[in-house]
Amino acid sequence: MSLLTLARDLRRRKARERQALFVAEGVRGVEELLRSSLAVRGALVTQALRDTPRGVALLAQLERSEIATEEVGSAEFDSAAETESPQGILAIATVPETKLADLAVAESLRLLILDAVQDPGNVGTILRTAAALGVTATFSLPGTVDLWNAKVVRSAMGAHFHHSCLTGTWDELDAFRRTYAVDVWAADATGESIEHLEPPARLALVVGNEGAGLSSNSRTRADRLVALPIAAAVESLNVAVAAGILLYELRR
Repeated sequence: MSLLTLARDLRRRKARERQALFVAEGVRGVEELLRSSLAVRGALVTQALRDTPRGVALLAQLERSEIATEEVGSAEFDSAAETESPQGILAIATVPETKLADLAVAESLRLLILDAVQDPGNVGTILRTAAALGVTATFSLPGTVDLWNAKVVRSAMGAHFHHSCLTGTWDELDAFRRTYAVDVWAADATGESIEHLEPPARLALVVGNEGAGLSSNSRTRADRLVALPIAAAVESLNVAVAAGILLYELRR
């Protein structure tokens, strides 16, 4: 299978999950990918990449790293790319194998759970923030956009390459939290203010859907509902903004 055909196939979530591969688009995204330890299958490029010194340098790096590179026309490239202005380069890499049990080695744990968060930009921003604030891993529940969607990967600006990203169900989380004594706090406007709460050493924080909020599954499993103290005139915050502030409070 050519790299072009593979990249087109990986636009589908089922293909990404079946092959355990994802696509990183854009100059910065591929640069960050090459700095990581992830295995890169190959890169798809267009002539446009050769028009800038940074693009030329990236091509040279791909060659030095002996990564297969396939040059295609702009129309063919656009048929494989998902983001706007992909800058004439995308790379295909292997999704790292991480399991919940792998996280249990640490004495302290900060797990971020995404409950049907659907906007790729929001999820990418959340992943980048989680990585910056020392979250152990991010876990996505059914209904959440694929964490390895190209738009999510690009929005996260390299966070995927050093932050553990997992996908699964509440059944898996239930087994994990029982085995390793993990408390669950869920973000909800009706919850207690997080300002003065003392978080446990092993904690999972759940943030819900952009419009509907927490699902019933998350709400019933939460040991505690927590909220941010905001002005009464403001109904809610963007989920990525709220997640960032909550994670900062937990870090403090």
